[in-house]
Amino acid sequence: MTVKTAAALSLPERQAVLLRTRRLKMARSAHAYVRGSTSQFYDWLATTPAQVPDGPPVWICGDCHVGNLGPLADRKGRVTVQIRDLDQTVIGNPAHDLIRLSLSLASAVRGSDLPGVATARMLETLMTGYQAALEWTERDDRSSKPPAAIRGLLAQSIRRRWPELAQERLKARGDRIPLGKRFWPLDPSEREGIAALLKTLSSEALVADAGRRGAEAAIDLVDGAYWMKGCSSLGRVRYAALVRTGSGKHASSRLVDIKEAVKAAAPRSTDATMPKNNADRVVAGARALSPNLGDRMWAGRLGDKAVTLRELAPQDLKIELARTTPTEAAALAGYLGEVVGAAHGRQMTPDQRRDWSAMLARGATRSLEAPTWLWSSVVELLGLHEAAYLEHCRQYALADAA
Repeated sequence: MTVKTAAALSLPERQAVLLRTRRLKMARSAHAYVRGSTSQFYDWLATTPAQVPDGPPVWICGDCHVGNLGPLADRKGRVTVQIRDLDQTVIGNPAHDLIRLSLSLASAVRGSDLPGVATARMLETLMTGYQAALEWTERDDRSSKPPAAIRGLLAQSIRRRWPELAQERLKARGDRIPLGKRFWPLDPSEREGIAALLKTLSSEALVADAGRRGAEAAIDLVDGAYWMKGCSSLGRVRYAALVRTGSGKHASSRLVDIKEAVKAAAPRSTDATMPKNNADRVVAGARALSPNLGDRMWAGRLGDKAVTLRELAPQDLKIELARTTPTEAAALAGYLGEVVGAAHGRQMTPDQRRDWSAMLARGATRSLEAPTWLWSSVVELLGLHEAAYLEHCRQYALADAA
């Protein structure tokens, strides 16, 4: 799509392009379909027998797939692997995150032609890592080393600075947002709304400026664009805002991701008290589950829509599960189990952690540490998603031919 074409799109036409792009992304592989079909997962969950255990109600990711975990920088630039996307976060059952992550891992390793026993061992190590994390103190002091793939990703993350972020996200130096296939021009009302929204933020909130100045400075909108990004979130309002704070040697550029917050598909605990505003809900969940991310997210309003604002740090990366061996897949699953276990566990009391871990252990068999309910859920979900994926591809092909 050319810049001229994008600029001429009406709102309904823009929406149609976004939804078609989402269908295309989901048709690329069974794993991509699993990532983009969060609502289907929760439709299944609503009809399952009461075999899934009820854990203590805590903030959960709600869409805990492999691509939603990765290195994130805190305000001091320290990097930790945490949950990266909290659109679906609610106070709910932690078992739901375990099933969703297990399904994602199982569908991802199919691309590596691994046997079913590798999937079984992967779920076993995921649960081992998760339960080990429940035993950690609130300091989140890991006793295990990340697997080689994660160590390499962390090393890459730590080295990154603004030029790498600008090149990755903007495919440019970072002084302007290049319009084209991914970035579409704003109309005047959109630009005015984003500029007004940014003025409600303090420059001290930005990671780049935290602790650097005693006095606050204005946040200036340098450039903005509609951002065609994501998969399951395509179709929602989303913008990229290139901002600058300070002047002279204290001037710094940063990229802010502005995304519409909508009602979560994930079921919440019946007695949970959460913010009614969806943007406030996302930010609250991020601060509970992923402090590195939550400290640089804010809730706001853009016109009649609740939105979240997230400063993108150069160190932010996502885990891409390429072709792998059974040993590597098992090690990665165990580590990601630790990441999610730490995110859940830090919200629980010591008694809750012990009781929840004991409940999970009761579901395991002698020969396999993965609970029976987890294994049977993943097997059933893989079959349902495979059938739904093929039907999705068929419908996409029919629409494309028409």
